[in-house]
Amino acid sequence: MTALVVLAGLGQLGLAAGSLAIPRVLGWREETIRLTRLTRQVFWTYAAYIWGTNVCMGALSAFAPALLLDGSPLARSVCAYIALYWGARLLLQLFCYDRAVVTTAALRLAEIVLAALFAFLAATYGYLLVR
Repeated sequence: MTALVVLAGLGQLGLAAGSLAIPRVLGWREETIRLTRLTRQVFWTYAAYIWGTNVCMGALSAFAPALLLDGSPLARSVCAYIALYWGARLLLQLFCYDRAVVTTAALRLAEIVLAALFAFLAATYGYLLVR
């Protein structure tokens, strides 16, 4: 189980590292310039919080997996949160995001890899919760 949790952590850290390119790829600076200053600031704050959450969940899993595996109420609560977080992210990916921009094989592959990662993470932490 330790190896599985470490793998999930490394997946989350890899996702966080790769997501640093998203603002450039999706042109966030150009897109958000049309927003009011406050709305733009809130947007960037939310993006930073999401990124930080992903890094923290990944670091906890990769570098302290025993804390998630000890079966304590806190460990189970954290696993429940992470499972719900990634499960919700998977549902958003599958049912809410605009797929009109997925026009190339590379983008389609990226979407499949992301959805698979989100499913893996939700399943891993869900399993840790109920085991």
